[in-house]
Amino acid sequence: MNWYLKVLKENYANFSGRAQRAEYWWYALINSIVITVIHYVDLLIGTTMDWQQLGIIGAIYALAVIIPGLAVSVRRLHDVGKSGWLLLLALTGIGIIPLFIWHVSDSTPGDNQYGPNPKGIGGPAPAADEPAAKTSDDSETGKAEAEETGEEA
Repeated sequence: MNWYLKVLKENYANFSGRAQRAEYWWYALINSIVITVIHYVDLLIGTTMDWQQLGIIGAIYALAVIIPGLAVSVRRLHDVGKSGWLLLLALTGIGIIPLFIWHVSDSTPGDNQYGPNPKGIGGPAPAADEPAAKTSDDSETGKAEAEETGEEA
């Protein structure tokens, strides 16, 4: 729920920067649930229009969330290193396939042209940068361990 509110409150019309997978997919899930509930409310109170199944409450909600929905989708494309203009591929029908693949892909590690990684990871895990542990047959093993603990060997 926090991701959904973050998209609506903090990033309503923010098309710059990056959005991680969790932000996009939690927004999509909760938005789908809200749309479903609103649809049934419209059916129950009789506010659906004759020419389509979209009710008045649903139409107002759809207008309210179209901008943040587009914005989070553009930021998600930025997170995988793609231009937000590629969202127009959805208009072709077949373009939905690469868009789906990009939306489920992991973030590009580190910074890219759209900003820092929203996960806060600036590259490989710190453990990968550390030298390999010394083996027991190293002559300085005892000395290195003693230096780390502040004792003499």
